[in-house]
Amino acid sequence: MLSFIIKRLFWAIPTLLGVSVLVFSMVHMAPGDPALVMLGEHASKESVEALREQMGLNKPLLEQYISFVTGAMQGDFGISIISGEPVMDEFMERFPATVELALFALTFSVIAGLFAGIISAVKRYSIFDYAAMSTALAGVSMPVFWLGLMLIYFFSVELAWLPVSGRLGYEFDIDEVTGLYLIDSLLMDDTEAFWDALKHLILPAIALGTIPMAIIARMTRASMIEVLKEEYIRTARAKGCTKMQVIMTHALKNALLPVLTVIGLMVGTLFAGAILTETTFSWPGIGKWLINAVSQRDFPIIQSTTLIIASMFVVVNLVVDVLYAVVNPRIRLS
Repeated sequence: MLSFIIKRLFWAIPTLLGVSVLVFSMVHMAPGDPALVMLGEHASKESVEALREQMGLNKPLLEQYISFVTGAMQGDFGISIISGEPVMDEFMERFPATVELALFALTFSVIAGLFAGIISAVKRYSIFDYAAMSTALAGVSMPVFWLGLMLIYFFSVELAWLPVSGRLGYEFDIDEVTGLYLIDSLLMDDTEAFWDALKHLILPAIALGTIPMAIIARMTRASMIEVLKEEYIRTARAKGCTKMQVIMTHALKNALLPVLTVIGLMVGTLFAGAILTETTFSWPGIGKWLINAVSQRDFPIIQSTTLIIASMFVVVNLVVDVLYAVVNPRIRLS
């Protein structure tokens, strides 16, 4: 197992280098000049050139790339062009908000997706099966931003049940210990702040988690149907196991392998979808921050954030591979 983990981490190096080259190239190929964005369209050519020299934008691209990679390997992701603050400091300030949203969305998508997939497989070709799979198909088809706007319209504007944007009401003040408002409010024993933070999470989490939920539901259904046809399922039934025991103990555990793969891949989908979701709901996470950086041509933020997210994606997929052996001991990683 240890050799497998080391080997996977070793192969992650060329993957991350490839991501860094791709992102660096695309960012510098895009039209626009960060120095001109900062100084304005009416700035003189001399002042623009002076600022470019100050920020190192007049250096050859290869030298800029080597400087970026060298700094990233040492944990230094540069300074934001717009704010002048270290990129890593700004990232860590906003990252907990995205983590909380992504975890809540992932929890919703896994619970709802597994439930819908299991029931659809067990009640195959029933009304529930058709309804669940039709809902899953609609969930995959709906753009995140459109779903977010519809949720805001119905539940915030028309029904006034849930807040429109933000993480917490202005009347609450939380000491940020972990940066996760649900946990921090419980640490302060402030139940009102907890419920307010939870209400702010519901709509963006549903908007972000709908597509993963739909994919997990369809994958769970397909995997469960295949497993329920196996001989050991018939044997378990013949031994007198209850229907619940057959489904939860024998069928689900073996059907989880492809579902685990999908859940691992959903991490990338959640961070990609978080960009649109956070913009729609004015959620103060890295997605909204990254959108602002793109519009302002803030190279260090775009490059560093993309590289960090890619690293997280590699780690999550490694964890999923290791979980294979835990869920199904017949699998041996080598």
